[in-house]
Amino acid sequence: MIEGLRTMHRLGRLFLVAMMASVAARAADPKPNIVFIMADDLGSADVGYRGSDIKTPNIDKLAEAGVRLDDFYGEPVCTPSRAALMTGRYPMRYGLQTLVIFPSHTYGLPTDERTLPQALKQAGYTTLMFGKWHLGHADRKYWPQNRGFDYFYGNVMGEVDYFTRDRGGVIDWQRNGTFLKEPGYYMTLIGDDAVRLIDRQDSKKPFFLYFASLAPHAPYQAPQSYKDRYPAITDKNRQAYAGMISALDDQVGRIVRALENKHLRDNTLILFASDNGGATSGLFAQGAKSNDEREHEEGGIDQGAKSPASNAPLRGGKGSLYEGGVRVLAFANWPGHLKPGTVTAPLHMVDIMPTVLALAGGTGSADHPMDGRDIWPVLTAGAPSPNEDILINVEAFRGAVRKGDWKLLKVALLPGKTELFDLAADPGETTNVAAQHPEIAADLEARLLAYAKQQKPSEWIKAQPAFVGSQGHTVFDPDFDIDDGGLPHEKPAPIGR
Repeated sequence: MIEGLRTMHRLGRLFLVAMMASVAARAADPKPNIVFIMADDLGSADVGYRGSDIKTPNIDKLAEAGVRLDDFYGEPVCTPSRAALMTGRYPMRYGLQTLVIFPSHTYGLPTDERTLPQALKQAGYTTLMFGKWHLGHADRKYWPQNRGFDYFYGNVMGEVDYFTRDRGGVIDWQRNGTFLKEPGYYMTLIGDDAVRLIDRQDSKKPFFLYFASLAPHAPYQAPQSYKDRYPAITDKNRQAYAGMISALDDQVGRIVRALENKHLRDNTLILFASDNGGATSGLFAQGAKSNDEREHEEGGIDQGAKSPASNAPLRGGKGSLYEGGVRVLAFANWPGHLKPGTVTAPLHMVDIMPTVLALAGGTGSADHPMDGRDIWPVLTAGAPSPNEDILINVEAFRGAVRKGDWKLLKVALLPGKTELFDLAADPGETTNVAAQHPEIAADLEARLLAYAKQQKPSEWIKAQPAFVGSQGHTVFDPDFDIDDGGLPHEKPAPIGR
């Protein structure tokens, strides 16, 4: 017993020394460039280093030379996960905990929330974004360039057609507020622009680059040359999905090469994560319909059809609170600063902002305290997770929380259910052990309920009853110039008028 306590004490001192060395090293280093690559609906089994037949050599190289975060959590769907990244706070604190912002919705990430790019900009960073925003589109105040980004090229809604950027009769594609109608494939366009902007950066000033890929979110669309890489895949949606992941991987490779060519790679931290797990239900993989007359597939699937993504061996997928929906692919890579390895400490998307700000010398908002914690000691020294527990999500009708290896999932809709899983013994969540461990279940349920009492009313639940149909007509800022390249010729009228 005494010897065991001595061993624990020695280990604790080693962790403390490593953490202090990490802090000292950070203080001595110049501010690093930060690149965050967000994949969209990427199945956690759908990359090469996880054994997939989908080829991802560039992602694999970064992951294998970096720190793989095997117990990293996003949110069940796009909007909440992106909000967690941008604020370091759980989405339930500002009403974005339920589903996603539909084209008909007029709300967005509240403007009193201090965002990651705002904090980095104040710390002296140039802030650049490419790709999908999905944190508010109906009013300009929600757009990326008004939430801390110096430069934005991409779309502000959720899914769009990959070839036309059409969504609900609107061409949702802009550069810094100027809407564009231009040819090309989504992934290639944002890759081209990211490489161009990297090449233009002043090497003496740090930058934050947020590369928010739309791929491989539905609709499942890829140029034929990408689909041709997978002749053995006969399912057309799976083949297109594989091609989209290869397109993402190609752009990852181009970004790394651009950093190397600019001699910036050694001072650039690259973070990679998917927003949520792959869509394994047709409900979350139907895709937006294309209005383009060119001969390419729309790429949506029937609601009851099998989705092409895989999160095996995890249970569930996008939209679910089971591990397949929320435990996502993630890793960090920084040559000379992070040693190759795997971390199994439970971490969450909200941890990114405080970690990056600690590296960059930035600060959050005193009146909006972050839920996330600085995880740099975890990445560099294998320290335990700084999170006492992790709120996976909480809504009016369901929620999930993790503490250590234990996870509790509760559904309040009748007949309701409470499930407890030992993720160390049962990562596939096959066996509910709540009855066998009532004390642990009670502790986690009390934690979940405490979070639930702090949540703000869901903006989605407040907004959705006003619309007929699932998503309604597209709404944009009423003051936008409808003749400004690529916008609709007439404004879409709200349903009911």
